[in-house]
Amino acid sequence: MEGFFREGTRDVGVLVIHGFTGSPASMQGIAEFFADQGFNVALPRLAGHGTTPEDLENRKYTEWIDDVERAYQWLRERTNRVFVTGLSMGGTLTLYMGEKHPELLGLLPINAAVRLPKEGIMLIAGALGVPRFTKGVGGDIKKGVPEPAYTLTPLKAARQLVLLMRLVRDNITTIKQPIMIFSSRDDHVVPPDNQKWIYEHVSSEDKELVSLENSYHVATMDYDADLIMHKSLEFIERHL
Repeated sequence: MEGFFREGTRDVGVLVIHGFTGSPASMQGIAEFFADQGFNVALPRLAGHGTTPEDLENRKYTEWIDDVERAYQWLRERTNRVFVTGLSMGGTLTLYMGEKHPELLGLLPINAAVRLPKEGIMLIAGALGVPRFTKGVGGDIKKGVPEPAYTLTPLKAARQLVLLMRLVRDNITTIKQPIMIFSSRDDHVVPPDNQKWIYEHVSSEDKELVSLENSYHVATMDYDADLIMHKSLEFIERHL
């Protein structure tokens, strides 16, 4: 699917970002929820996603940043009061935006990736392009519903994810905005200690770690989706 952009009736914007090898479909529910609140909502489709694994193979992480920045500018043309939320690599990009844009009113990363166990292998294999593909990381949903995501992961693209995570890790202490970090207790893609690490390293005075007890990695399509939406809405209303 393509991205989701909707103008709202309220002077508030929410930037919504999907994850690595996924598509906007994984965040469609939360984007529509925010739109129903009258917010301006931008959910871009990141370069190489929602098409084919071959399309993703030679993309750079800077392209994903550019996609998110363009969506942010779309929101800024409509309001100066913007929040950001994202799932997995979308959470990584949420943190990146927090580092680059201190004017953002708040951040809502969901199972964000900042450190993965096989980063060294991902860097080497990605640089060599051998193997070309590995099995996909999508579909980690306790509810059992299918996630529109690739069944193959290009190793070159996985290397780009590691480079993005390193960039975000290096600048994590510059984040000072209010932040609510969602963390699935059982996550088979991104180790949950990523969320604890984020909580401990951001410089935000207003920060909260919310445990998702009944969801796996793709929590926005899982049993805790309503909890995420309503906790996020409370967070946004509180910081306007």
